[in-house]
Amino acid sequence: MQDLLTITAVLIGGILLYRYHRAILNALGRFDARNIERRKQEIRDRYDPLAHFRHTFGVAEEQVEEISEVAMSDDRTGQPVTRYVFEGEMFATRGEAEKARAQSIGQKARGFYAELPTALRARRGDDKLN
Repeated sequence: MQDLLTITAVLIGGILLYRYHRAILNALGRFDARNIERRKQEIRDRYDPLAHFRHTFGVAEEQVEEISEVAMSDDRTGQPVTRYVFEGEMFATRGEAEKARAQSIGQKARGFYAELPTALRARRGDDKLN
């Protein structure tokens, strides 16, 4: 009985693998392409003196929420309008919301650099930066 269940599981697994092999291979190909591009970017970053700023802003951007669109009726006219919400605050235009998001990302990135001397001292194990 155990052998029958094992063979059935292997056959079902094979059928599923055959059915979805293209999707699996495409996903693995995209993963590999992103990995290759990331490695190329790392090599380029070694010679770019401003790469750490780009990386810091990238990390800060990942930590800030996205702008969401909300459809609602206008208070004055009752017509449906689209509002943009960022960190609980509503904006009339996407541009205003993007500007607020960019400021939030900048503040978070500056916070990283403000904490950098403390982190470097802790990493080194003494109170000297050099």
